[in-house]
Amino acid sequence: MPNVRDVLQKLYELAPANLREDWDNVGLLCGSDDQPVTKILVALDATMGVLQEAKERGCDLLVTHHPMLFGSVRAVNNSSVTGKELLFAARNAIACVNLHTNLDCVCGGVGDKLAQLLRLQDAALVAPRGTDEQGRPYGYVYGGTVDQTTLPEFAEFVKRALGCTGLRYADGGKPVHRVAVGGGACGDEIPTVLAHGYDTFVTADIKYHMFLDAAQMGLNLIDAGHFQTENPICAVLCDYLRASFPNIETLLSETHADPICFA
Repeated sequence: MPNVRDVLQKLYELAPANLREDWDNVGLLCGSDDQPVTKILVALDATMGVLQEAKERGCDLLVTHHPMLFGSVRAVNNSSVTGKELLFAARNAIACVNLHTNLDCVCGGVGDKLAQLLRLQDAALVAPRGTDEQGRPYGYVYGGTVDQTTLPEFAEFVKRALGCTGLRYADGGKPVHRVAVGGGACGDEIPTVLAHGYDTFVTADIKYHMFLDAAQMGLNLIDAGHFQTENPICAVLCDYLRASFPNIETLLSETHADPICFA
């Protein structure tokens, strides 16, 4: 029977660990690597609700995109949200692993999936950062084209395609044709997007000054939400794990949803 180490090693074939950012936390963050795996749950985040779902559905491994832990941890107790989650996972023998920025930037990862969902034609990486050990280029932003349309019409399409309750956008004064996308918080990539001649950028976690500057620089900027731009990768992980371990049942979380609500 495969163990946690076997599953994590297979996940690293999809998204090599060395592609992660230096500040990132990737891998086995809770549990034993020699624990046998009988059932897997996949979700964007390792929240208490997701952990409870894993227990109720009989899963002994939770695979997420976002890590349970960031930075240094000085105590694991019930006085913090993270502490409660770690204690629950440990008490219920639920191992927790994740792929984060390495999955964001790898070919076939978060940005690639987002480009597919938004139907970008001739999609390709914008300014690749390098190639991995398999010779695949990697980077955070994908770009392509769509049939020319107006920004409000395209924003409505993005909202439907990603299942957004709502989204924010700034009008750069141009029709939408050359579109770049970056899952999660890719606002820092705006200069790269502009330098490569894209008129529209879809990402998340955009700050006020980014909207202000983008509109003045002629860039249509759409914030479609962190959850909505990254959660689709969970289905990719499910498919990959099912193909890699056909004798292990792999489930997609049915309870995790965007914590942000719109009035």
